[in-house]
Amino acid sequence: MSLADDPSRIASRFLDARRAAAGLDAYPGPYPESLEAAYAIQDAAIAAWGRPVVGWKVGRLTGELAERFGTDRLAGPIFRKRSANPVAPVEMPVFDKGFAAGEAEFLLRIGATPPAGKTDFSPEEATDLIDAVHVGIEIASSPLGTINELGAIAVISDFGNNNGLVIGPEIENWRESGFERWEVTTLIDGEVVGTGRAATSFPGGAIGAARFLFALMARRGIRLEPGQWISSGAVTGVHPARPGQTVETLFDDRFSVACRFVAASPI
Repeated sequence: MSLADDPSRIASRFLDARRAAAGLDAYPGPYPESLEAAYAIQDAAIAAWGRPVVGWKVGRLTGELAERFGTDRLAGPIFRKRSANPVAPVEMPVFDKGFAAGEAEFLLRIGATPPAGKTDFSPEEATDLIDAVHVGIEIASSPLGTINELGAIAVISDFGNNNGLVIGPEIENWRESGFERWEVTTLIDGEVVGTGRAATSFPGGAIGAARFLFALMARRGIRLEPGQWISSGAVTGVHPARPGQTVETLFDDRFSVACRFVAASPI
């Protein structure tokens, strides 16, 4: 069996780099030609990593990639979560020899397992499966420094380019809050690097991310559990940062969530 035919071999190379907190100069094997092949690598990596999945990140595909693959989103597992500290930024590890970025996101908590085999969800059906919405920061980081330049295949292959989640305050009465229309701002070391609104940053807003994830997981045969989180998409964009820098996110002047990047240590 060739490396291209064996997802576990590419997955193991990504995992070895994560364990060593090392960098990867290039994609670690023949580049897959389909999203299905990339998700097969992700599945192999999840199985080999052997840690509980605390949530799932949802990212975007745009332009030619969206047309080529017939979807405008992708997903990856989240294994690390921390609660935000209102007094000081929490420390979050990133791969200093790879890629690292902070993303302001709305975090949806799954309240009920979606029906098995159901692959199409209306906005109302997806909303009914969510029991809470928080604000937070996705830590996008991978040993592969060129992961975002390479695109969706590479991102899916390595845990969706995720290395953690910072969970901020809960949005009370989130169904009536209009949170998807809130203006969101991201700052790095105090300087504004992006603004946006969930309703206009990606199709269907944050609930659209939940609809996508529920359908995708049904097709992949993965059971979603109550209490898992959905990191629903980068509202202000993807903003690279390095160890030592502080990423702060503001949500409609109501909430602030901050974290400080530190270099990941070998496991």
